[in-house]
Amino acid sequence: MKPAHSTASKVSLGSLLVALGIIYGDIGTSPLYVMKAIVDEKEISEMLVFGGVSCVFWTLVFQTTFKYIILTLTADNHGEGGIFSLYALVRRYGKGLVFSAMVGAATLLADGMITPPISVASAVEGLAKVAPELPTVPIVIAIISFIFFFQRFGTQTVGRAFGPVMAVWFTMLLVLGLVQLAHYPDIIRALSPHYAVQLLTRYPHGFWLLGAVFLCTTGAEALYSDLGHCGKWNIRYTWIFVKTSLVVNYLGQAGWLLHHGDNFLLGRNPFYEIMPHWFLIPGIIIATAAAIIASQALISGSYTLISEAMSLNFWPRVGVRQPTELKGQIYIPSVNIMLWAAASQ
Repeated sequence: MKPAHSTASKVSLGSLLVALGIIYGDIGTSPLYVMKAIVDEKEISEMLVFGGVSCVFWTLVFQTTFKYIILTLTADNHGEGGIFSLYALVRRYGKGLVFSAMVGAATLLADGMITPPISVASAVEGLAKVAPELPTVPIVIAIISFIFFFQRFGTQTVGRAFGPVMAVWFTMLLVLGLVQLAHYPDIIRALSPHYAVQLLTRYPHGFWLLGAVFLCTTGAEALYSDLGHCGKWNIRYTWIFVKTSLVVNYLGQAGWLLHHGDNFLLGRNPFYEIMPHWFLIPGIIIATAAAIIASQALISGSYTLISEAMSLNFWPRVGVRQPTELKGQIYIPSVNIMLWAAASQ
């Protein structure tokens, strides 16, 4: 019988779709809120917009492509990835490394708490353009609560749709960005790193904008955590498509920001502003589906993380269930309640 990592290392259309569905939910939905977070209530200027999108691009290059895709994916533990697999490889070099592993695991767990509300709220926010009087907060809470309630039944059936849905999502990002680039091709200049340097050194409090910029790479750790499920070559090949779609969409949003005619964003979301009005409803549905997938991936990852932590005595023993016959799929009720309580605040 072949080991799991040998099977996962094979590259096919099916395995590429699986990688799209499992890995890229969090980092893939970042265009919903990154550019809005960078601009926020500040006056729109070329230095801010060019510098912001330049920082985003080079963060994806160094933090995601170089650190995770090129370097970290080679540090597998018999084909498995994740913070505790990495700890198993390096723990012989010093007992103090256990604290680094625990901090890394804590940040992953925190990501599972903040991703559902941020992603779902940003997706549902588009309804304000269609029905301004519609209250979106109750809708967001209802969707988040449904996601967590559904965990006890397992995700085997809906999980099969994750890959195709994310393929549609990234294709939509790419097309929306390309349409804006056709109108404002000058924004491509923002890929030059000197605009990022200008933002960080010359823009007032520009360094603190990195907090918003780094939102573009949240969830990148899933590239390593799910190494055992997908294999490094499936991850590397799909990242080419994913990164292209993300960068083109960010450039499209930046082009709209510089040419839409107002000096302030006024609460609008550039992601939905570059979307044709006739496509808003389908776009919101696709965005919400992608946000749900992003949430589901991190919730499932949190269960796996806690299960591994219990085996290393990093977490107290709690009840673990297997909701379906799918091998490796687990459900931890206490963790589910904890994540739901944090995400619903």
